[in-house]
Amino acid sequence: MAKELSASARKVQETLKTMGFACEVVELPDSTRTAVEAAQAVGCQVGQIVKSLIFKGRQSGKPVLVIASGSNRVNEKRVGELFGEPIEKANADFVRQHTGFAVGGVPPVGHLEPLQTFIDEDLLQYDEIWAAAGTPHAVFCLTPKDLMAMTGGEITSIK
Repeated sequence: MAKELSASARKVQETLKTMGFACEVVELPDSTRTAVEAAQAVGCQVGQIVKSLIFKGRQSGKPVLVIASGSNRVNEKRVGELFGEPIEKANADFVRQHTGFAVGGVPPVGHLEPLQTFIDEDLLQYDEIWAAAGTPHAVFCLTPKDLMAMTGGEITSIK
């Protein structure tokens, strides 16, 4: 019998189910906090790891979600242009306040509020990708098509 999911991972699983996605959240013994750790834990390429990164508008203080391929670094100037104002990386308190999740486990769905979202076009080259599911040990497998449907994010070059 499968071990009970932690509260944060369960919240992500319930969100996925409510949205009509059959993705299954799994909690692993190894950390999935970084893209490299996550890729090693699930046995995929680093590029197949979905990094859900929270930034904030420098003037407005509004949160923005950037969903990046694990092998890419976000070009903050480029994303800021898309967002309409310069952005900066959000601190851990800001991330938890706007998503309900801790840094290292932020999923692409299930946040406390709707977030403007940008999706890294490089994720589209894979048949399957892996996203964080609420904790630094929880992940779920999905397709790029599912990711676009569940987030409503704008596909763009983020690097």
